[in-house]
Amino acid sequence: MDLKEMLAHRRAIRVYDKTKHIDTERVADCLRLAQLAPTSSNMQLWECYHITDTKTLEALHRACLQQTSVTTAQELVVFVVRPDYVKRRATANLTFQEQNIREHFPKEKQEKYLKQWDMYYKKAIPFLYGRFFGLLGLLRKGLTQIASPFRPVPRQLSEADGDVILHKSCALVAETFMLAMSEIGYDTCPLEGFDSWRVKRALHLPFSAQISMIVSCGIRDEATELGERFRIPFEEQYFRI
Repeated sequence: MDLKEMLAHRRAIRVYDKTKHIDTERVADCLRLAQLAPTSSNMQLWECYHITDTKTLEALHRACLQQTSVTTAQELVVFVVRPDYVKRRATANLTFQEQNIREHFPKEKQEKYLKQWDMYYKKAIPFLYGRFFGLLGLLRKGLTQIASPFRPVPRQLSEADGDVILHKSCALVAETFMLAMSEIGYDTCPLEGFDSWRVKRALHLPFSAQISMIVSCGIRDEATELGERFRIPFEEQYFRI
């Protein structure tokens, strides 16, 4: 499929055909492609849990309120945000960039770029993503208020704002996965109607982890009518300036 065909094919499927099976490895390949999605500062503070185990699926059925988009699905993917991974992801980014610069950048510019990335991932990222019972977020907001009369500054710096940023990045990953699934003819449905505490319990996730989205996977039941898509008129959402 080309992009237009993939977008037309992707629908939020509420009922799957249980007689049509999907290949688990092909779903995993789509998740590998989803790694190519952009994330804020390339921090990649997400992980996914590809659920194929029958007992875990049953536990998630209950956690997802017994929705048919889950109970008829063959597999589920739970996308999780991990704000507690800031240090390890920053270290991984910096290690990669150091090698990348030494291998691909002109020698006369390497020192400059190495210093920039070192400052960014060792100083800026820990400050921007740091958490301490909301106090670091208040400090960042306070510094923003002081500086804002004199220069443009980012204003979404509280810990709650940070969560929004992480979930936006994770949503880009989930959308990339769903389009990859459409490209091979598989169907998906993104879900937000779930009991996050029960989902975390089923997956043995720590308190700091946040469930961003659950995506059910399968092949649509052709006997279930989808009807036409409803979309707001483009002119009501598009503004050229």
